Amino acid sequence: MSAPPAQGSFAVDAIAFWAPTLPGWSHAHGALRDEQAPLVAPAKRPAPELLAAAERRRVPDTVALALEVAAAAVRASGRDAAALPSVFTSTHGDLAVSDYMCATLASSPTLISPTKFHNSVHNAAAGYWTIATGCRETSTALSAFDASFAAGLLEAASQCSADERAVLLVAFDVEASGALASVVDSEGLLACALVLAPSAGPASVCTVDWQLARETVAAPELRSAAARSLAGNAMAGALPLLEAIATAERGDTAIALPIAPSLALRLTARMLVAAEVQP
Repeated sequence: MSAPPAQGSFAVDAIAFWAPTLPGWSHAHGALRDEQAPLVAPAKRPAPELLAAAERRRVPDTVALALEVAAAAVRASGRDAAALPSVFTSTHGDLAVSDYMCATLASSPTLISPTKFHNSVHNAAAGYWTIATGCRETSTALSAFDASFAAGLLEAASQCSADERAVLLVAFDVEASGALASVVDSEGLLACALVLAPSAGPASVCTVDWQLARETVAAPELRSAAARSLAGNAMAGALPLLEAIATAERGDTAIALPIAPSLALRLTARMLVAAEVQP
């Protein structure tokens, strides 16, 4: 007899979001419900307050994005950043730094910048986060190409369920540049963060039931104009869940995210009623 499929549930204690035309979850929430328009004049990249002013200017876009949404989500959850395990997921990491590394290695390898090299590793954002917050909890950095958000969510949900503790999920990607832009599709900046908890509490936004299913599914169609305007970013895989959460008060919202050629992550988001919230 085959084993039953993996499944579980988690509460979302907080959500943070950042894109140049939707700089913040409060703005994005309305836009994903088609109740608010994205900014006409895009915002500049965020400047995370966790970093000193000089460091804010030096860090690559990936780190600035990741720390901005991670700090906002943790602040909204009311939890201690130093006590939260974290999962950081990115499809490509920092493409501008990778392009610089490749170009410099091909032309003048002895001129590689130690700082650029330091920022080229896939767990750079996770490292900046744990150092800035003094967090000594476990930290995971992963990539699964187009399924990077789904894989990161599955990892965070699995940790949350297995360890029965809250987990921070941070997802981000940036624009492709240089020679890599000819083989990698990614436009603009996009990042989101969620604080997952094993059970609903006073701060919880909603709950999400999840299940791994052995089936082949296509990526869900984006329903809002705001989400479709961000579809060119490599982390656009996060947008269907964010749309589902934004519209969950209109009724349970179910989606399926592809995670492998014959594997899907099925998710159902629903709003909470007072009786379901544990003190």
